[in-house]
Amino acid sequence: MIEIGQTAPDFTLPRNGGGTVTLSELRPSRVVLFTYGGDGTPTCTNEVMDFNALQADFAKAGCVVLGLSKDTAAKHDKFIAKMGITLPLASDAGGQVMEDWGAFGEKLFFGKLVQGVLRSTFLIEADGTLARVWKVDRVKGHAAEVLAAVQLP
Repeated sequence: MIEIGQTAPDFTLPRNGGGTVTLSELRPSRVVLFTYGGDGTPTCTNEVMDFNALQADFAKAGCVVLGLSKDTAAKHDKFIAKMGITLPLASDAGGQVMEDWGAFGEKLFFGKLVQGVLRSTFLIEADGTLARVWKVDRVKGHAAEVLAAVQLP
């Protein structure tokens, strides 16, 4: 896992709508990258919708918001069409980016230890350094908490 203050590992991944997204090409904007388990699941849908609803506020704060899951870009397209989502969703189908970022590993799921996505949010500054990491236990209010943090001077 990367440490705060280190340069965020660059990646290029497929994204909804065709094409790819490359982290370093989003500069000079700051980036809020959030990882989630999957399109269409109740908690993940709530998280994506919360970030989507605040997308304009994040833009005013100079941030691009990018969702990341192991779902394919085609599945993202269906999810976006169904839910009216406007923020970009990237596909890490192999899970390598999430592993590199410390957002995939062992977790308890209904009392059983499993391998899976560790819901996380990362704030990457305009110079590409990692500024903050949230390990998310509770989705409700999380997007607003991240927004409040990026709006601080």
